[in-house]
Amino acid sequence: MKKLATEEIIRLSISDFKEAEKIPLVIVLDNIRSQHNIGSVFRTADAFRVDAVHLCGITAMPPNREIHKTALGSTESVNWQYFDKTADSVSRLKEEGYIIVAVEQAAGSIMIDEFRPDPGKKYALVFGNEVHGIEDDIMNSSDLCLEIPQAGTKHSLNIAVSAGILIWEFFKEMNGISMVIKQPEKI
Repeated sequence: MKKLATEEIIRLSISDFKEAEKIPLVIVLDNIRSQHNIGSVFRTADAFRVDAVHLCGITAMPPNREIHKTALGSTESVNWQYFDKTADSVSRLKEEGYIIVAVEQAAGSIMIDEFRPDPGKKYALVFGNEVHGIEDDIMNSSDLCLEIPQAGTKHSLNIAVSAGILIWEFFKEMNGISMVIKQPEKI
């Protein structure tokens, strides 16, 4: 087995990425404090061809040095939009036919392993503030709530980790794997 060198990995250019098919998924960041979390979400959104990222409230926007440290340029490839209020993002997404999915520990939540997204529908995953979680009005206007099962003592995951887990699950279930460009034959 041989590790691929950077030049051996087939990558889309930014312009090709912009034109490429995306999974019908929008990530909504509800008042995220950590700019490193924001950058990591952009990088994951790029990796799995997420349609867009909505930055809301106090969530920082590119260009930003701290976001760039973890985004590594993915703020240029992934479509993003800023909203003063998370409710404005959610309202627009609902108007556009998205199913609003809160990612939170809550009464009535569905464990991610018990949920299968419909590949024919559009979804928006809402991730909340690192301390306070998702705003109550956003929880109340969400169509459903997903939770990541945890077995440790903290029952708390970093936003970037949670986003990675959920985005991967949606990517798998929404036929995203068919988008993957085959790697050259491994030597």
